Amino acid sequence: MTFKTFSLTSTGGRKANQDTCDYVLLEDVACWVVADGLGGHRGGEVASRLAVEQVLTSFRNNPVLSPAAIEAHLDAAQMAVVQRQAEDPLLASMRTTLVLLLCDQHSALWAHVGDSRLYHFRKGRIIFQTKDHSVPQVLVAAGDIAPEEIRFHTDRNRLLRVMGQEDHWQPEVRKEPVPIEPHDAFLLCTDGFWEHITEPEMEKACIEAGTPKAWMQKMENKIRERAIGEFDNYTAIAVCCEEKRNRFRFWLTRRNREK
Repeated sequence: MTFKTFSLTSTGGRKANQDTCDYVLLEDVACWVVADGLGGHRGGEVASRLAVEQVLTSFRNNPVLSPAAIEAHLDAAQMAVVQRQAEDPLLASMRTTLVLLLCDQHSALWAHVGDSRLYHFRKGRIIFQTKDHSVPQVLVAAGDIAPEEIRFHTDRNRLLRVMGQEDHWQPEVRKEPVPIEPHDAFLLCTDGFWEHITEPEMEKACIEAGTPKAWMQKMENKIRERAIGEFDNYTAIAVCCEEKRNRFRFWLTRRNREK
């Protein structure tokens, strides 16, 4: 399996961008991370950047696909954010959401905290999405509102778990690897991204697009059409899984054609 990736991050309608995204592609395993900083301009930016950097540093030191490895990556990020809070009183209230994806040649694992989301697509359809750690998500679980109402709920920004809290930050980690297939796709994104695009629109764009870049551009166009005023930063990473080509087989087939 090979992975094609395209990422974007934008200030949106604001002056500063508190989102961070990055990824590392190794020969047999890869890691993608998106974070949305909270706690004021400087604090949010620092928290999301520290978290993403530490997750990827930890991943480089331990590039395996397992729940224990993901937990170690998240612990490293949490420790870095809390330590920086202690060092600088101006950053004491900084927090960040985070979502990460790990894939090897056969399987995927993921984890998240807050309301940055992961979507898993197969044949252009969503077969899994993370659930936000937020007040509206609790209301959905209680049957008080429908899932689609989260986007417009007045308490949508009230988060129950975020990185940077010393107690009860509790990231949610997938415990069993999920098999992946050629043409599967993943979308990791902040709330500034998903709040402007419905899930059926994500699916439609995924089916129509031929590349991660084209898929992302179709979705970003929706944001630009709908978002007005001082709308939130938005950040996303698109990942498409493709079957690794057998170079020898390709060469042999081409040679046979030339005879």
